[in-house]
Amino acid sequence: MTFAQLKILPLAVVLVLACAAIPSAARAETEASGRPNVLFLAIDDLNDWVGGLGGHPQARTPNIDRLARRGTLFTNAHTQSPLCNPSRTSILTGLRPSTTGIYGLAPWFRSVDDFADVVSLPQHFRDHGYTALSTGKIYHGGYPPAPDRPREFDTYGTPSAVGARPPEKLISPTPVGNHPLMDWGTFPHRDEDKGDYQVASWAVEQLESGIDDPFFLAVGFFLPHVPCYATQEWFDLYPDETLIMPRVFRGDRLDTPEFSWYLHWSLPEPRLSWMEANGHWRSLVQSYLASISFVDSQVGRVLDALDASGHGDDTIVVLWSDHGYHLGEKAISGKNTLWEPSTRVPLIVAGPDLPEDQRCDRPVELLDLFPTLIDLCNLSPRPGLPLEGHSLAPLIDDPAADRPWPAITTHNQGNHGIRTDRWRFIRYADGSEELYDLEADPEEWTNLALDPTYEPILAEHRRWLPAVDRPPAPGSQHRVLTFDGQTAIWEGSPIVPSEKMP
Repeated sequence: MTFAQLKILPLAVVLVLACAAIPSAARAETEASGRPNVLFLAIDDLNDWVGGLGGHPQARTPNIDRLARRGTLFTNAHTQSPLCNPSRTSILTGLRPSTTGIYGLAPWFRSVDDFADVVSLPQHFRDHGYTALSTGKIYHGGYPPAPDRPREFDTYGTPSAVGARPPEKLISPTPVGNHPLMDWGTFPHRDEDKGDYQVASWAVEQLESGIDDPFFLAVGFFLPHVPCYATQEWFDLYPDETLIMPRVFRGDRLDTPEFSWYLHWSLPEPRLSWMEANGHWRSLVQSYLASISFVDSQVGRVLDALDASGHGDDTIVVLWSDHGYHLGEKAISGKNTLWEPSTRVPLIVAGPDLPEDQRCDRPVELLDLFPTLIDLCNLSPRPGLPLEGHSLAPLIDDPAADRPWPAITTHNQGNHGIRTDRWRFIRYADGSEELYDLEADPEEWTNLALDPTYEPILAEHRRWLPAVDRPPAPGSQHRVLTFDGQTAIWEGSPIVPSEKMP
């Protein structure tokens, strides 16, 4: 039976009418009965180097791949922001970064008056009688419950952590302060010593001990975020002598606007030029792949525990990454861009009565998760501010269904990427633009925006630029870029173009 058929069952109408006469506390319990559980799996900094997405031909992700076979793999899914805090804020509030003004690694959105009381995704499930649990990295950073407002989750488990570290950094001192997170490689330690192993163990323990039904269990993994440390067994999957490196075009940035550099102006993540000069490019690629395969094994542990608990048949499983990651493409490493390596992410939705082993190639957004889960779990609409995403339920029913909306990624005010079926359009805050034909040029090597032949396509994409484009929220800091019409300001200091790092 399809989701669309489930929605029109007369019984659902009867239940809604019956619940209207029940006091609120009892109503939530009544509404929750018979609803599916939700397992919400988040992975930090994971790009499309996943078996089913084909981003890297050697990537081994058997557990993520088997989850994809149980549901729908969205092959053209994109983040709302190529940075942790704004991306996760968008997913969990259902609002675009351009709506909230959350662009940097701070602030926590509840410190912003306009959004202090917005009902978040886990809160909305709690309001409908769900037990909400969280472990690892779901929101960015710490989010202690405020005494004057509802908690995000009922229970908080093991926090996100790197876990075991080597006595000293494994790579050469990196530019921009030799940041402690900028490290990768292997050293003697155990999988059990890693933060992600402990996060998975906590989730497994909850499933084994039994959680009150229905539950919303959010499990957030740290890797392959830097430092990319993994044990030797995962490195053995990717021997250096057979390692396939990302394809790069040495003149790639010659036809991109100067403003494109400003989005990642001065960051700890090293440029490709530094990695090559110091002999660390291959080791980063190897470490990133090894970290992906380790995290995949932890996803497998949680999925196995879900099945063993008896909840495999009554739980919707969603797997997503907050944004992608460059590993040499466009001459950089890291995120913080509006190109495909930074915006494209894995997204899988599987569950009871949902189609299995299907792929959807339509452009979709992580912003769509909030309305999708409302639909699949038959919840009432979120009160207050309307959600800005669109439910994926019609595409789960029919992956080829028409979807008029593109995927929109924003990185600081005025900088937006528009991804449609065939095209990527980018508009920067100074008005400069890029356009790529992803069918003919999947690696985005040729910017077509200056060719007048493509003016109709540019015009079509410009109409999707967000109408609301707020300045940075009060308290914004870290990786924040502003532009006053003449001067670009990076983290409080004017950008001097001649000081650009190669």
